[in-house]
Amino acid sequence: MPLQAGACHWRRKCGRPDRRHHLILLNTGGGAARHSRGTMLSSTLFPLPSEAETAAAGQMLRQRHERLQSVLHLDSGRVVLGVCEHGELRHRLGLVEGPCWLDAADALLGKHCAVDMVAETAVLLRRLPLAAFQQGCAALPEPARALLHDMAAACRRQTEVAVSRLAQDAEARCAQWLLQHAQPAPNGTLRVTLQERKRIIAAQLGIAPETFSRILRHLREHGLIAGTGNVLNLPQPHALQSVAGG
Repeated sequence: MPLQAGACHWRRKCGRPDRRHHLILLNTGGGAARHSRGTMLSSTLFPLPSEAETAAAGQMLRQRHERLQSVLHLDSGRVVLGVCEHGELRHRLGLVEGPCWLDAADALLGKHCAVDMVAETAVLLRRLPLAAFQQGCAALPEPARALLHDMAAACRRQTEVAVSRLAQDAEARCAQWLLQHAQPAPNGTLRVTLQERKRIIAAQLGIAPETFSRILRHLREHGLIAGTGNVLNLPQPHALQSVAGG
């Protein structure tokens, strides 16, 4: 399952949820599953609003690329995570069931929402303002903040890979990978240093090594990358972004 914060139940020994504590949970494994194991940090820093919202089955709760102004806590019900096309959920990546946080990982990183979220059943939600969530995170001890950030970043990376394999063709995935790994060059442009063998990079992108080489050659022929060896210059990052679909 793509790695959204909170995709799990947390219950005491009696089997009932304890509403006094709210958890940030970051999944660390993939695979579409309703119940998943993750790493939890218990926290009393996020008092949830007393007023809850309801949403009917089929209602869109979050849209991919949406800029977050709040963090959603799913009190009850089930939510599908995936990718929508033309207003319909075309690619299903996972299913989460409350009580859980839906988008804490994105909020921790200050990123837009990575996936579309659609209610599979009627759901009960509480909406915590983003500023209050960030304030609570800032009050954590520094080691805990660092751990949460690293886990959220890992979740985000794996989610982006899963989404890109569904929503982008091979050339778009390669262009996005180049942009994500680009660093400023002394001449003011961007460049990418290939730290791994091309076959390893190709495996990360879900394509064959020969496909990766062919796409790099195609991008080179169109002036979107330049250079030799393991250093690639990106003279036209905006054009490359268009190839990536941004």
